[in-house]
Amino acid sequence: MTSSKTSTSSSSSTDRIERSTLINAPVSRVWRALTNAEEFGGWFGVALKGKNFVAGQQVQGNITIPGYEHVVFEALVERIEPEKLFSYRWHPYAVDPAVDYSKEPTTLVEFTLKATDKGTLLSVVESGFDKIPVARRAEAIRMNTGGWEGQMDNIQNYVTTHKNA
Repeated sequence: MTSSKTSTSSSSSTDRIERSTLINAPVSRVWRALTNAEEFGGWFGVALKGKNFVAGQQVQGNITIPGYEHVVFEALVERIEPEKLFSYRWHPYAVDPAVDYSKEPTTLVEFTLKATDKGTLLSVVESGFDKIPVARRAEAIRMNTGGWEGQMDNIQNYVTTHKNA
């Protein structure tokens, strides 16, 4: 299968980031890459070996992206609707080890999947930035905007090169 990609930003709101990509793979394969914690870690860049995503439970692991290994990915899984929706809450761009982000509000990350005649349309929306402290809000939006562009490329590449993972 060849990969085709469409990346769009469909909102200019300061409260949310929206990205979509078309992945030339069935919904079931994209779903597994999203919701199997070890596969998620493989394309997202986080060590989640032996972990599981369970609604209502926290998951954490060290980031494996060079320069960010000191950062711990922490997410509270919100919803898992098989082959339709996967969502979690986290602290956006929480990369300073000297800062305790636990008192801050989280943003909501929602992945939705839709079957098309060309594969799977995967969309991600991260919302809730308006509640992030103003001192770090703009940087969190800027960094996560670029981050989601890269992560959508990452999952597309992962799924198309690890078809039977």
